Amino acid sequence: MKKLFLFIAIPVVAILGAIIALVVLVNPNQFKPLIVEQAKTHTGLDLVIEGDISWQFFPSIGFELGQTELRNPQGFEQLNMFKVDTVGIDVSVMPLFSQQLEIGNITLDGAAFSLETLKDGSKNIDALTQAQTAQATATESAPAATTSDSKPAESTPTEQSGASAWTINLAGVTVSNASVEIQDKQAGTFTKLYDVSLNLSEFAVDTWTKVDFAAKGEANKQKFAASGDAEFKLAKGFQQYALRNINLDASFSDPATQIDSAKIGLETFEFDKANALTYSVVGQAAGLDIDMKGAASLTVDQAISKVVMNQLTLDATFKGDSLPQSPMKVDMASDLSFDLTKNHLSFVLEKLTANALAFDGKADITLADIPKVRFSLHSPNIDLDEFLGLGQAQESKASETNSEAAPANSESKTAKTSPKKPAQEVEPDLSALKTLDVMGDITIDKFKANNAKMQNVKASFSVNRGIAELKSFTSNLYQGSISATARLDARKSPASYTAKKRIKGVKVLPLLQDVANNDMLEGTGNINVDVKGSSLTPTGIQKNLVGTIAINFEDGAVHGINVAQLIRENYAKIKGQKVESKGEVQKTDFSAMKATLKLNKGNVSTNDLTMQSPLLRIRGNGAANYLNQTVDFTVSTSIVGTLEGQGGKDIDELKDVTIPINVSGKWAEPKFKLVFDDVLKQKAQKEIDRGVEKLTDKIKDEETKKAVDGLLKGLFN
Repeated sequence: MKKLFLFIAIPVVAILGAIIALVVLVNPNQFKPLIVEQAKTHTGLDLVIEGDISWQFFPSIGFELGQTELRNPQGFEQLNMFKVDTVGIDVSVMPLFSQQLEIGNITLDGAAFSLETLKDGSKNIDALTQAQTAQATATESAPAATTSDSKPAESTPTEQSGASAWTINLAGVTVSNASVEIQDKQAGTFTKLYDVSLNLSEFAVDTWTKVDFAAKGEANKQKFAASGDAEFKLAKGFQQYALRNINLDASFSDPATQIDSAKIGLETFEFDKANALTYSVVGQAAGLDIDMKGAASLTVDQAISKVVMNQLTLDATFKGDSLPQSPMKVDMASDLSFDLTKNHLSFVLEKLTANALAFDGKADITLADIPKVRFSLHSPNIDLDEFLGLGQAQESKASETNSEAAPANSESKTAKTSPKKPAQEVEPDLSALKTLDVMGDITIDKFKANNAKMQNVKASFSVNRGIAELKSFTSNLYQGSISATARLDARKSPASYTAKKRIKGVKVLPLLQDVANNDMLEGTGNINVDVKGSSLTPTGIQKNLVGTIAINFEDGAVHGINVAQLIRENYAKIKGQKVESKGEVQKTDFSAMKATLKLNKGNVSTNDLTMQSPLLRIRGNGAANYLNQTVDFTVSTSIVGTLEGQGGKDIDELKDVTIPINVSGKWAEPKFKLVFDDVLKQKAQKEIDRGVEKLTDKIKDEETKKAVDGLLKGLFN
């Protein structure tokens, strides 16, 4: 029993003796001058340690400092650059007797960092850089000083026994309840981090060590928080390391955004190997509810020069009133690689679906002051009307118009006495185009917009430092084709533009029916458009648009007017005959119709409108104003065939007579007027010509013949 007691007692006595010897023989306060001296040497700043340094024996042997402050340089708002409430230092005992301070771990509790930038751009941390530079200079000049001065420098006993006799080695740091304030008076920003913590456990070489961290912060009206944990392993010599079980969970909020959770997870992370990555985001942004998640295979090379994310997936749901369709389901599968040495990003889009829309393609991006973007995008089918809900919107708008018609009429007097001031039109801000260098092409197998249906759509365009160009656009359209080019120069405001369009062999009637619910014209259309202008406001476009539109329609008809019937009815009225109405179709057939429209800042005019049919020859001239939507146009019609072909009786006496028809008034309610004064004049002139011809045939004297001819013709001139 005594032997057992001695076996237990001897180690206890030895430990107690060692502790007593440590307390009696080693005074920790002698480290104060050393610590202050080293701080001044390495930082150039004053270090203040309040109170004594005391030993601690649990949970490990070490010593503890009270409140410690590292002063700011003069001229800065905060007194301290760094402050800590408590500093605990774990040390190895035996090296102390050899005046070697081997620090195993430093624990910082209540640490506070203050990083400040003045209006002139100077920073408080500049003092640390300056101190390091000065120390390096002093080290280089030290050998020369030793050689030239053989007399040793005098030193105090405290300095000899305290500062110079000890060496210090530092192993690690643990931080808890820390905070960081970053104030930039030059930029006018302030960021604060608080509740910052960092914990390491069982740190050893070639051993997996767990680390966890957390922090909260504020910047202006933004709030954010982050926490996470991971495991890492360092190889001997600290040349290689590995990570695993990496998890990061963050949140963010500002007046317009609330991200409840943004998570990133990595099962492992090793260089030159594929690592499984997962991510998710849940919250609200831009008025949308967001729920998205995805995964990827992440590979980073040893030199950290290339990052590859293969099989990058996205599974997201967006909800919100601002969306054309809510909820909107988005799925994506792609491959991504980023070359950090060349700042080059390659992106291959295997698929991207947004409800009924589907895309695939690729892109290459080179990062620079102006990023260079090259891309190619394809879609099998795009129905913008369905995606944007335009059909429903049009029906809803029509319903609202009908339901509000009566109240609008009843309040018309009030509206007249207090008219609403029209909203001021503002040129769009296109300055972002100056920061782009984008070039790409888009291919769409089937496309529908505003109920117009296209096939085999191909477009190639570019945006380069403020100039946007549609280099080519081609598509099949209603049994015909369309091609176009355009250019927008946004380098100055208002922007200027040019556009050319060629429509060939398009069936006009089904196009008008689909797009405008209008069946006034049918036939095969060929249209050439060449226009230019400046300003992109609705009114500005109309006021500044100039150019030409050449129209050539074949084998068609104009619906809504039956020229033959109009001629018969008006001619019958002139002759006092009864007008017979058989409910004839309001339609005028033609074999060809051509016109060149000249656009000039709000006006469109033509002087070469022609239309040919077996019955008629039509010429037209006039103008229309599309600012106030009025028209004043005269169509001259000559009858060259029989009216019976148009469902009526023949009028031989009108054959070869030109009949002018004037179209005037508002576009919505045009008025058609037959100018019969000219018709009667032409008819009388024909009869006079016949009479003169018969009469002059009987007059033998040439002088008399000329006198009679001039007299009769002068009656109608």
